[in-house]
Amino acid sequence: MSAKDCGNHGHKRRKLFRRIFWGIVIFLFIVLLVVLLVWAILRPSKPKFILQDTTVYAFNTSVQNFLTSNFQVTLSSRNPNDKIGIYYDRLDVYATYRNQQITLRTALPPTYQGHKEVNVWSPFIYGTAVPVAPYNSVSLAQDQASGQVLLNIKIDGRVRFKVGTFISGRYHLYVRCPAFIQFGSRQTGIIVGDNAVKYLTVRSCSVSV
Repeated sequence: MSAKDCGNHGHKRRKLFRRIFWGIVIFLFIVLLVVLLVWAILRPSKPKFILQDTTVYAFNTSVQNFLTSNFQVTLSSRNPNDKIGIYYDRLDVYATYRNQQITLRTALPPTYQGHKEVNVWSPFIYGTAVPVAPYNSVSLAQDQASGQVLLNIKIDGRVRFKVGTFISGRYHLYVRCPAFIQFGSRQTGIIVGDNAVKYLTVRSCSVSV
């Protein structure tokens, strides 16, 4: 085989590779464009969460820098989309005080939420003798003395979206719900047991996906 033949063969191979490369690029561009158009037409919205109430069974800081707590929270989630369903693959609920986690994580059962549907959960979240940072322990004592403690009920999870038969990949869901706990007079809440008080909050939560 002459050098000229080898050169032509190499040139044809490079030309074929370029065609394959640009074919793949154009195909991916078209797929991406279709996905973006479908996404823009459907106008997907994040689920909306509301903290309806918080029932306090225990909130004990008698041991310095340690907190024992037990809550039951009622959370509702609404899917505002009329063409998109939501798979909640994993949802963990826990409470924090000044960005410090003070309870264990409670897992909610995986579920599917159809168009415009509402789901309601009432999980228990608790922590026994949880160490509290010294600076947070001081703030917590001051807040209790003033009669009100601001906690944050948080949800950390993974969701997928369904459009027709298409199901998206997993997205990280992060929900933050402020919960004001009143101390002092038990009349600030609804007494539901010997040592339990329910506080009606009905507060919208911030949602990030």
